[in-house]
Amino acid sequence: MSDPSDGKKKHLHELIADFDTGMLVTHTAEGGLRGRPLAVAHDKTTGDEKVYFATSVESPKVGELRADAHVAVTFQDDKRYVSLSGTARLTRERALIDRLWAEPWKVWFPKGKDDPTLAILVVTPESGEYWDQTGLEGLRYLVSSVKAYATGTKAPDGTNEEQNAKVRL
Repeated sequence: MSDPSDGKKKHLHELIADFDTGMLVTHTAEGGLRGRPLAVAHDKTTGDEKVYFATSVESPKVGELRADAHVAVTFQDDKRYVSLSGTARLTRERALIDRLWAEPWKVWFPKGKDDPTLAILVVTPESGEYWDQTGLEGLRYLVSSVKAYATGTKAPDGTNEEQNAKVRL
């Protein structure tokens, strides 16, 4: 018998695979939160749940992560949203950099894969949540929202598990 959470995990990973940019949120030294967009480094060679980003070892986020490795990563477009919570670590592992390298990164790392400031930020998610308003379920949500607007009632709250799910990773 299959675990119902397996389908949710699979859908979560399929959603993440469609995004090229994620917002990484770290803790600042002052106790606040700071988010910034980062290019997702898709690793199609493994089936792991990690999320990878290229970053500079000179970035302020590196110091923030040394002080507190707990992070959030969000992905969003007009009909899909993913939120991950987990921990992050920095690596300069040569094989990983070679495997993940993307030519557009040359804008930030002019010396390419051998740029001395290039590192990979590895996020290991512990939990995630998604909202997916695409496909048939998205159409149903749209129709019920329009109906709610027209009748002056409240729109659906998004708790339909076909559209919204919390996932332990």
